[in-house]
Amino acid sequence: MNPHPLIDIGVNLTNKRFQKDLAEILQRAQQTQVEHMIVTGTSLAASQAALKLTRQYPQLTCTAGVHPHDAKQWQSHYEQEILTLASKSNVVAIGECGLDFNRNFSPKDQQEYCFEAQLNIAVAVQKPVFLHQRDAHSRFMELLKPYRNRMTGAVVHCFTGTKEELFDYLDLDCHIGITGWLCDTRRGQELRNIVKHIPLDKLMIETDAPFLTPHNAKPQPKDRRNEPALLPYVLSELSNCIGISEAALAKQTYTNTQHFFKLP
Repeated sequence: MNPHPLIDIGVNLTNKRFQKDLAEILQRAQQTQVEHMIVTGTSLAASQAALKLTRQYPQLTCTAGVHPHDAKQWQSHYEQEILTLASKSNVVAIGECGLDFNRNFSPKDQQEYCFEAQLNIAVAVQKPVFLHQRDAHSRFMELLKPYRNRMTGAVVHCFTGTKEELFDYLDLDCHIGITGWLCDTRRGQELRNIVKHIPLDKLMIETDAPFLTPHNAKPQPKDRRNEPALLPYVLSELSNCIGISEAALAKQTYTNTQHFFKLP
C-alpha cells in the first residue's frame, strides 16, 4: 500500500476498452490509493463523455479538448462548444491538445490551427493546458511560447522527449507528466537518464491508461490493458530513477497536481 494517496493526471476512461468494467476499475484504483483521476478529453465527443463520467463518479474530473489526431474534425462551432465545457467546474484543463507530426493523422496546418484555437481558449477561461507533442518540438514551441505567460499553467503530458526538449519546457515553466514509458528499460532509457533534471515541484504522474502498461507491474495484466490501479508502479520507478523515497515523491506529486489543476 502506498504511503500517500496518488492522483492520475491522464487516463482515457472513455476508451471502449473500459466500457464493460468501469466501476471495478475505479474500485481497484481506490485499493491502490489512487484517490483521484483526471479523464482525458481527446475529441469533442470524448470530452462531453468525460464530463458525463465526472458527474457519475466523484473521484473523477476531466479535461476538454481535441487531440492533434482529431484536428481534421475541427469545425467552427467547436470553439464555442469547448468554451462551454471549459466553464464547468469538473473540467480542470484544456486539451489534450498539441502537435503530432509522427503519425500525421491530421494535416499539419489543421493541427496547428486546432492547437492555437485551444491555447486561446485556455487563456480565455484561465485554466491550464494538457499538452501532447510528438516529433514536432520546434513548431510546438513556436506556437506555445506567445501564449505561455497569459496562461495559468501547462503540463506536457506523457513526456518522452530529449534532455534539450525537457529544458525547453522547463524554461517555459511547464509541468511534466511521467507515464509507464519510464518503466520500459529499452524504449525509456533516455527518459530514465533525464528525469533527475525535472524539479520536484514540476513533476506529475499518470498512467495514460489503457496504453503504456508499466513493464514492472506484477503480474502483467492478461490483456495488456493499463489501468489507474497500476499508477504506483510508475511512482516506484520514478522514485528509483531520481533517488527520492516513494513516500516523499507521492506527497510531492499529489501536492503539485492539486495546486496545478485547482482540485478540491
